[in-house]
Amino acid sequence: MSSWSPTKFKTRNWPSCNTALRQRGSLSIWFDPEMSWYAPPTGKRGYQPEFSDAGIQSCLTIKGLFGIPLRQTTGFVESLLRLARLDWKIPDFSTLCRRQKTLNVAIPYRGGSGPLHLLIDATGIMAEGKGEWNAHKHGGPKKRLWRKLHLGMDEETLQIRAVGVTTSNVGDAPMLPDLLEQIPADQDIATAPADGAHDTPRCHNVIAARGAAAIIPPRKNARLWKPTTASAVARNKAVRACKDLGRVLRRKWTGYHRRSRAETKMNCAKLLCQGPMARDFDRLVAELQVRITVLNRYTDLGIPVTEPIG
Repeated sequence: MSSWSPTKFKTRNWPSCNTALRQRGSLSIWFDPEMSWYAPPTGKRGYQPEFSDAGIQSCLTIKGLFGIPLRQTTGFVESLLRLARLDWKIPDFSTLCRRQKTLNVAIPYRGGSGPLHLLIDATGIMAEGKGEWNAHKHGGPKKRLWRKLHLGMDEETLQIRAVGVTTSNVGDAPMLPDLLEQIPADQDIATAPADGAHDTPRCHNVIAARGAAAIIPPRKNARLWKPTTASAVARNKAVRACKDLGRVLRRKWTGYHRRSRAETKMNCAKLLCQGPMARDFDRLVAELQVRITVLNRYTDLGIPVTEPIG
C-alpha cells in the first residue's frame, strides 16, 4: 500500500504576477490626477468643507501605504502634485486628522460573474502595546489594547466586500447582520460560510432573509431548535448530519473548506493593518478601512494563480 503524499501546486502566471507586484509600488496607481479634489457646495449654511472625501481618502491612502505620519503625508502629497503639475491646495495635517474621524471611506471592489459567496471571518488587531513575544522576553508594558476586525470576502474575486471594526469585548455573531447590510440589496448572495461562533438564531435568520444558505458548523454541544422558521429547520438538519455523518464528512459535503480562503485573506489583512497609528476609535476605524482599500487594490492588480500538478 503506497503512502499518502500531499498535492503539489505550481504557479501558472508568474509574468503577470511579477508585473502586479511592481505596480504596487507605482505612485500612478495610487494617485489619480482626474479625481474631484475639492468638495462641491453643500447648499447648507455654515462651514463648507474645502476638500472632497475622495481627496482626503487619497491622502490617508498614501499615509497608510507608506506608514508615515500626517505631517510627512502632507509633504509627500505636495511633491506628488508638483510632479503632476497640478496647482491644487494641500490639506494640512490638522485638516486630515479632523476629517479622518468622520470620513465615509469608499471601499472599491470588483464584482463577480454570479451570485456572491460571502466568506466571513474575524481577527484581532493590536492597537496599542507590544507583541506577545516582546512582552514575554523583555517584560514590556502590560497595557495592550486590541480591536477586532470583521471581514466579508467575495470567494470568486478574493476582494473584501464588508468591513467592521469593534472593541475586543464584542463577539463575532453580533457583527454578522452589519456585514450583510453592507452588501447591496440587489446583490444575490448564494452562501455565507462562517465559523461556529456564528451559530446563533439571529445569524441564521439574517442569512436566510437574504436568500442565502448558511454554511455554519453547529457547536459540539448543539441541540435542536424549535422548527418555527426555515432557518431553524435547516440548522436542525445540519445538527443531525453532524451526528450521522460526522463533522469532517459534513464539512466536505457542504463546501465549508472554502472558508480557508477567508482565513488566508485575513492573514494578509492582519499583516497590513497591524500597528495602526490612530488612537481615537473613530479615526482607527477609518484608518483600518483605508488599509482594506489598499488590500483590495493589491488583489485587483493581480494575484498568483496556482494549479495542481499531475
